[in-house]
Amino acid sequence: MNAPGDRAAPSPGYPSSRYAWYMVVLLTVAYVFSFVDRYILGLLIEPIKADLGLSDTQIGLLLGPAFAIFYATMGLPLGWLADRWRRTWIVGLGVALWSAATAASGLARDFGHLFMARMSVGVGEATLSPCAMSMISDSFPKERRARPIAFYSMALSLGAGTASLVSAGVLQWAKSVPGIELPLVGVVAPWQFTFFVVGLPGLLLALLMFTLREPPRQPGRAPADAADAGNDLPDLLRHVARHRHTYLPFLSVFCFMTVLAYSQGWGAPLFQRTWGWEASRYAIVNGTLLLALGPASVNFAGWLSDRWTARGIEDAPLRIALAGTAVMVVSGVLAPLLPSPWLAMGMFGVNTVGIALVSAVGVTALLNISPANMRGQIVAGYYMCISLAGLLLGPTTIALLNDHVFGAEGIRYSMALLPALYGVPVLAMSGLIRRRYLQAYRQQEALG
Repeated sequence: MNAPGDRAAPSPGYPSSRYAWYMVVLLTVAYVFSFVDRYILGLLIEPIKADLGLSDTQIGLLLGPAFAIFYATMGLPLGWLADRWRRTWIVGLGVALWSAATAASGLARDFGHLFMARMSVGVGEATLSPCAMSMISDSFPKERRARPIAFYSMALSLGAGTASLVSAGVLQWAKSVPGIELPLVGVVAPWQFTFFVVGLPGLLLALLMFTLREPPRQPGRAPADAADAGNDLPDLLRHVARHRHTYLPFLSVFCFMTVLAYSQGWGAPLFQRTWGWEASRYAIVNGTLLLALGPASVNFAGWLSDRWTARGIEDAPLRIALAGTAVMVVSGVLAPLLPSPWLAMGMFGVNTVGIALVSAVGVTALLNISPANMRGQIVAGYYMCISLAGLLLGPTTIALLNDHVFGAEGIRYSMALLPALYGVPVLAMSGLIRRRYLQAYRQQEALG
């Protein structure tokens, strides 16, 4: 299948455009499933707290560190494996693992059980993006790569929106039945049943992954110097250390994006505690908003990045990311402080556009300044850093501010403070970030 408007003939050495886009679509579906399984917990916070007797801090640990421990730390070894082994098999095994672990979350009886299940979800989901980005980069030439990467990245909003609507439907249905009884499991609460509903279908998707053909690995430019010629983990660490003045400022943009995005796992409690909305109502409105704005914004960012790159704008994807960062900071501070839930939801819609712009172009910008012989590991390191930042700082910052500063009912102030706390320093460094990025980009271009 071709992307809308994509009529270019297949490039020599690459898979056919139709098959390459089929692979992208299937990988995107897997990414959507991963976000559904990741985000579903945030929509079930209040019933889980009530049934298991958990505090906001414990919920914050489940939303963030429990998932991050292995999702982030497994990224580098899996990136190393993606540069060497059959990537389609790695993804298939990962989808099966995280789907089974999500379903197992419905069997949890205490905090420890749920913590272990979330850790297992993180291990499985860590397999996907390093392999997916490596496969996409080997299936499209550089000048046509931004759109498939953006298409894949739109799973962030698609997955979060789908999770909202699925959980809303399950919770609404559960209110109409006296009890939910499952074979071999017995009577379960609605939140437990929701985990089964979203987790088990992923096992069928895992089977489809094993049917994909492995894309041929594309030769890249020679590395900038002999020290970058290898692609083992020590080689990667030496490369990043030598270029830390480029990578660290660059990563701050995308770390802030994930911190803000993952902090919105507290969205349902915000609307429930501040404006009295039920979780199901929030899930329906938020899910509809995400699906309406997120995918369109992501694909627009990919289209714009390709268009600007073709016009010779060297830092096109980074410019888009910095514009999205400004949108995130302003809308993120304002949204929780607005006087009505509908005004707040509208401003969160603007925030969704900002998050989508940044998430769409991160890997495209990164690939433009990275040696081809270690792409899988560099992308894995990128996801490790932004995931650790987002998962450790986003939900946990809100939880700690709730428990120790503003109180549970002051959650709106916790959520308004976070984007200012983490986003304003990034905007202050934007000039430095662009200068360092352009230097690295021109160095890579000089090798071609």
